[in-house]
Amino acid sequence: MLEITVNDKNTFPVTQDDGQLQLNGVPAEWDASWQPNGLISVLYNGKSYTAIIEKTDRKNKEISLRINGQLYKTAIKEPIDQLLSNMGMDLKAMQKAEPIKAPMPGMVLKILVTAGQQINKGDALVILEAMKMENVLKAGANATVKAIKVNERTAVEKGTVLIELE
Repeated sequence: MLEITVNDKNTFPVTQDDGQLQLNGVPAEWDASWQPNGLISVLYNGKSYTAIIEKTDRKNKEISLRINGQLYKTAIKEPIDQLLSNMGMDLKAMQKAEPIKAPMPGMVLKILVTAGQQINKGDALVILEAMKMENVLKAGANATVKAIKVNERTAVEKGTVLIELE
């Protein structure tokens, strides 16, 4: 069974029983065909719709469709996604970038990013001096710098949040 959430509001279970598509447990008659102009012609329960795919995000299993001029953002959860979510292991939540914290007490020598900046995994963010050594703290994931919580030439304790990411 798939779960399709539309516009972050309505969730619909989608199943297939003996080749028959069911939406919310109700059989759905449908057909779709690609048109030469890039549009998709959809016939659903006797009604005709025109759709176009605005955006696809395969990693997050999201598709934005424009149907008869109205935009619909859909998110698809496969059985494995549902199982992980039920176990408290939601992949989307787990992929969120963690804040950059001081791994040890030290002095913030240089901040190499600014708020709002897009960063990539491995980018240098902060130079922290500890035990007379310069340590370059790097991004663990692609993210956006939400806020810088410290200033240069500031002493920090282990675990102090230096940069918040989103």
